Amino acid sequence: MTKEIIINATNEETRIAILEDGKLVELFVERPEYERMVGDIYKGRVSRVLPGMQAAFIDIGHEQNAFLHFQDFDASYLDYFVDYEDEEHVDKDHYQTERRFDVYRDLKKNQDILVQIIKEPIGTKGCRVTTGIALPGRFLVLIPGKKHIGVSRKIQNPKERRRLKEIARQIMPPNFGLIIRTVAEGKSDKIIRKDLNNLLDTWHKIERKIKRQKAPTLLYKDMGMASSVIRDLFTSDVDRVVVDSRKLMRELSAYIKDVAPHLKEKISYYKGTLPIFDYYNIEKEIEKMENSKVWLRNGAYIVIEQTEALVSIDVNSGKFIGSRDHESNSLKINMEAAREIARQARLRDLGGIIVIDFIDMNEEENRKKLYNELRKEFAKDRSITKIQEISRFGLIEMTRQRVRPPVLFNLKDQCPVCQGTGMVPTVHAVVGNIERWIQRYRATHGDRRFTIHVTPEVYRYMKKGTYNPLLKLMWKYWVKIKLVEDDTLTLGTFKVFDKDDKNPLNID
Repeated sequence: MTKEIIINATNEETRIAILEDGKLVELFVERPEYERMVGDIYKGRVSRVLPGMQAAFIDIGHEQNAFLHFQDFDASYLDYFVDYEDEEHVDKDHYQTERRFDVYRDLKKNQDILVQIIKEPIGTKGCRVTTGIALPGRFLVLIPGKKHIGVSRKIQNPKERRRLKEIARQIMPPNFGLIIRTVAEGKSDKIIRKDLNNLLDTWHKIERKIKRQKAPTLLYKDMGMASSVIRDLFTSDVDRVVVDSRKLMRELSAYIKDVAPHLKEKISYYKGTLPIFDYYNIEKEIEKMENSKVWLRNGAYIVIEQTEALVSIDVNSGKFIGSRDHESNSLKINMEAAREIARQARLRDLGGIIVIDFIDMNEEENRKKLYNELRKEFAKDRSITKIQEISRFGLIEMTRQRVRPPVLFNLKDQCPVCQGTGMVPTVHAVVGNIERWIQRYRATHGDRRFTIHVTPEVYRYMKKGTYNPLLKLMWKYWVKIKLVEDDTLTLGTFKVFDKDDKNPLNID
């Protein structure tokens, strides 16, 4: 499998596309007004504690308070607020274990607290935070206040896992934990130690800010989107990275030269005149993301609908022409759909609960094949997924870790007319609303003459032929209406003014 990272940088945004065998599988978008937040560390202040919700709201200086669930609470953060000069009797390495902190009893309003963003804000919900701090590097993740060594599960060689664990034991500083990342496989202790020293320098700077700065304040800003993607995803299995910005290419090359110089030759500058995403056929794939219907190569299609509660995915046979055997046809469509669903989940960054309605199959063996295929495809996903077997209703229920809003939130704004429903009032519904407005107005006002502004579609309908709904309204309510065609109005709306078309009329 070939793997490529294509980066398009403009004044307005930076877009990073991950291609596998030439197909778009992941897309990241970052804009100046919407920078990546996951990984940022704040000195916050407790705004509210809600034991009934097992959560607290933390003021970190954003418009919306951050959400801290008690299960994301780790009392080790208290160590960062201890003044060791005044408390000489405290053992710095064991302070946290000796102090018995009860989150229900001891977490108080207006208390300073150290938190890190683990999930970005979505809609009206603020970001989610944890007090368990983790600093990611190229090869290691540094965890202050813990004494734990972990190795990425993707490193499967037992001998290599033992070697990396031994290196970690030798270099691990007191009162810190380490997680060894996948890209550390095969790396020398010298390279890994250098990464650790960089992380320790960063942490010591954060510690100094904790003492000096008042809450709420940002203590540490994680890398930008492009740099973090390179740090986390640019591994030896990536064939190349292509960038259309010389400035960004210099920044990425400088970073890679320092942490993985053998990969520097894989970074290249795009010199073509055609936009880079057009050249790699990425723009067309992004446009397709707006559609809820996704066609498969065999003529079938899937429909993806996102709601507040869950994501529903429906599989349909569409134009598929197979054999006469319904069971065989259903299996072929479902297997192709499973592969595309896994790709779309990564591409659109679908998260939370996902319910998939595959085409019904009667044979247990085929149902098992489909379940295994879906698991195999989602194994390529970096997000944590849990997949249940097919239920007796023919549905597969699964969850996928959600860290950031779906990609479409960055590409599209909510429709001001339909408010995200995808539907607007019909012409008949608008005329009905106008009639009800007239009823309410006549019940409380004596005016019988007024002007109504409507959209062109409604204007044509109300003036239509012998039926003429406008004339019927005037006869029914004994009023004189001047109808004005107004193409500045949004669909489904109308405005009412006095007879001179000057002052708007309202129902008090």
